Formats: sequence, C-alpha cells, structure tokens
Amino acid sequence: MAHAAPTAPGRQPWQSADMAHLSRSAYARPLLAGLVYGVWAAFIQRQTGPVDAGNVFYGILCGVLFAGILFALARIGPRLRREVHAASYGVFLGIAAGYLHSLTNESVLRSTVIGLFVGLGVGLAAYYRYYQREN
Repeated sequence: MAHAAPTAPGRQPWQSADMAHLSRSAYARPLLAGLVYGVWAAFIQRQTGPVDAGNVFYGILCGVLFAGILFALARIGPRLRREVHAASYGVFLGIAAGYLHSLTNESVLRSTVIGLFVGLGVGLAAYYRYYQREN
C-alpha cells in the first residue's frame, strides 16, 4: 500500500527546502559587506566635515540597500545560468563602485569608467569561478 510520507515537524508545505536551512554566513556576509559599504559611503559623503544625523542616516540607508541587494543576489543567483549569475554580480558591484566614486565629486565620465572596469573585472572573475565549480 502506498501512502504519503510524513513531513518533518514544523515544516510548512509552502516553505521551500533551501529557505529552511539558511546558515549564519548567509546573513553575516551581506550584513558585514553592507556595514562596510555604508560606513564608506558616509565617510565619503561627510567630506571632512562634522558627523551629523543626516550623514549617519545616509550611511545606514546605503548599507541596508547594499546588504539587501547582495542577499537577494546570493539567494537568487544559484538558480540562474552561470553567465547571467556572473553578469548580475558584475553589474551590481560596478554600479556600487561607480556610485561611491561619484560621491567624491569627480566627473560623471570618470565614475562611469571606474564602475565599468570594476564591473567587468568582477563579472569575469565570477564567471571564471562559476565555470570552474560547475559539475
């Protein structure tokens, strides 16, 4: 006789298996990277002036956005093809680096070029990593 196997206790039928087993590093890496990015953005935005509430809020906002996007990329990325996965990290980190450079009041062209080169480098490195680790 065939019957349904019992489910694990506490597991909801709508809950996917990969969401149930998130390790601490799945949260820690984006949070740490977001913290560094937020402090860096706030430091550049301050431009040797005094630290004020607006500057702190700006750093927190930049860090939370960076960490959220990085967490989403880490969760969604493995489902993508390796080319799209690598390109998404390259585009994201290129935009992030170009934005940080634009806070230094340099020209838009220079910020774009820096973001383009950072994104290209990260995208190529990520593609190489995903290509080497594919089964």
